[in-house]
Amino acid sequence: MQFDVGAELRRVRESRKLSLRAVASAVGVSASLLSQVETGKTQPSVSTLYALVNYLGISLDGLMGHQRTDSAPLGLGDSTGSAVRHEGRTSDSVVQRREDNPVIEMENGVTWERLAVGDSSVADPLIVTYAPAGSSSVEGKMMRHAALEYGVLLEGRLTLRIDFETYELAPGDSFCFDANRPHLYTNQTDAPARGIWFVIGRREMAYQTLADLGHGDEDEGARSITSAVDVLREMKAMRPDARGD
Repeated sequence: MQFDVGAELRRVRESRKLSLRAVASAVGVSASLLSQVETGKTQPSVSTLYALVNYLGISLDGLMGHQRTDSAPLGLGDSTGSAVRHEGRTSDSVVQRREDNPVIEMENGVTWERLAVGDSSVADPLIVTYAPAGSSSVEGKMMRHAALEYGVLLEGRLTLRIDFETYELAPGDSFCFDANRPHLYTNQTDAPARGIWFVIGRREMAYQTLADLGHGDEDEGARSITSAVDVLREMKAMRPDARGD
């Protein structure tokens, strides 16, 4: 199911009362490029999409059709019992059919296919495909964003650069790293590379997890929690044995 990412980005931007020029300047692209993305005349690169998602304060699952029906920001886990709308999937459904998977085709030969997500999921599960010569950045620049990335390559070969290290991935190889580190994916072969990614640790997810645990308010969490790792540390600190109770 092809998803209109441009229209959704525009809807979120306008709901935040942000001008096109201001958002474009904040994420480092031209206003004309952002306008073309929003109107569907062109597709963003992976790095540009992550920059937009982070700046607008939404998660990938929120962007790709997993939305709350109330006025709360997209991407937050639901701890209030509010109804949640899934494109192609009812809120009480366990299975998401393949034909209902939201798909984003991005610039430079990269496709994301979002798998099923739960109402309070902290992970964005994706089938990711890199076409021959595909890259996560059109300009070849490394990107970074607030998350942990886990993945396994199912077919083809993919080159992963993290900081100053380069890794050649083959089918069956898996990886895990802090996506705050500069990184770049490229397919330098003549065959598609395909795998499953789990992007974990969006900041608002971390805040909501702490709120659900009853550990302070969201403002307090927002000052100290920046990733899933911080959430795990907080959870460990709350355990009775960790507090000496």
